[in-house]
Amino acid sequence: MRVVVIDYNGGNLASAAQAAKRAAAQLGLEAEILISRRERDILTADRLILPGQGAFADCAHGLELDDVRALLEQGTQNGTPFLGICVGMQLMAEYGLEHGKTPGLGWIKGHIAPMTEAEKAGLRLPHMGWNELDFTLGRHPLTEGLEPGNHGYFVHSYALQDYDPADIIATANYGMTVPAIVARGRRCGTQFHVEKSQEVGLTILRNFLTWKPD
Repeated sequence: MRVVVIDYNGGNLASAAQAAKRAAAQLGLEAEILISRRERDILTADRLILPGQGAFADCAHGLELDDVRALLEQGTQNGTPFLGICVGMQLMAEYGLEHGKTPGLGWIKGHIAPMTEAEKAGLRLPHMGWNELDFTLGRHPLTEGLEPGNHGYFVHSYALQDYDPADIIATANYGMTVPAIVARGRRCGTQFHVEKSQEVGLTILRNFLTWKPD
């Protein structure tokens, strides 16, 4: 199996790659984990992972490097499963409002906006630390082996809003409903950092590596 962690000058690339290596080893998979944005690597990958750290606008502009945006579109349309992490998940939306209005990939309905409801509730931003995941057992293969109430590690001040409930696999609560895991077709994402979420994150990565979406 070849897993490509997309290099678009974003953060957490090495951490995501190491977590993917560990998950593959736990499964006994012979996996090559590459950090790359080369066309050949993206289009021949068995799995694509897009980590993200920092501002939506900066990460979105990074997708223009070496036509990464177009290559991700082509690769996923050809059937390669995709996992976005944190801002990598946010980039799946139609657009983001951090540092101006910036187009996303448009793979799921909704936009990325400030967590004003959390702020109005007197909660500190960014939403940082462990938070419970709420989901329906058996709803999606990504949550196989998890239980509602398991925790993911979050670091963000913006969240997906005006979304399609059909795309939401799991949520968290932080003065508002925070989409925590999204999926549409072979494209999925987590708002929390799977690479920092210990066994919960490794479980999701193992599920992603063995996932066979229709």
